[in-house]
Amino acid sequence: MTRIRYDEGCLVAHALNVVGDRWALLVVRELMLTAKRFQAIRTGLPGITPGVLTQRLGQLVHAGVVQHDANLGAYGLTESGRGLLPVLQAMCRWGASHPGHDPRRFISPTALMISMTVMIDTAAARGRTVAAGFRCGHEAFLLRLNGDGILRPEAVSDMTADFVLRGDGNNLAIAVYGPMPLRDLAEGWVVEIDGDTCAAQQFVDLFRLSS
Repeated sequence: MTRIRYDEGCLVAHALNVVGDRWALLVVRELMLTAKRFQAIRTGLPGITPGVLTQRLGQLVHAGVVQHDANLGAYGLTESGRGLLPVLQAMCRWGASHPGHDPRRFISPTALMISMTVMIDTAAARGRTVAAGFRCGHEAFLLRLNGDGILRPEAVSDMTADFVLRGDGNNLAIAVYGPMPLRDLAEGWVVEIDGDTCAAQQFVDLFRLSS
């Protein structure tokens, strides 16, 4: 399939020639916190076909945005690819202010983690030290606040956290952004909570799904 490229010297056009194809930035999103195998990437992108994902990964590898470890069978971001995090964050911020967002649609765990780095009340988070755990199936994340108000998420295999929230991506998004208290969500089996429930509630109260 022949790609359509922008024949311009504009830097925005140049960037779009690299990552502007449909699904490309979402593939980058899924790899932002950890390298993944092909099927794990597909799990975070339920609408993509195997053929399109293969094509996008090939394009991103060729562009130097993604690297493929043939021994592990995993794809990960290069330094150039990791440099797209501020782009994803800016798009989250812009998307939150633009009408038409439907949070009932599928949300991958990685997408939720990235959105939380943007939707946190930085002023309210400043001075707090928190280690928050999130588990979604086989994926686990540790999100840290170190006093400067900046949320730092990382994908982990094991963790020591003040509390752990468990659920799928959409239910965890309800816990983070919704109005219902965590105790009620836990009683309704929307999410599970391990550890300090009060600390977990104080943590999710730092987030608002708005611009």
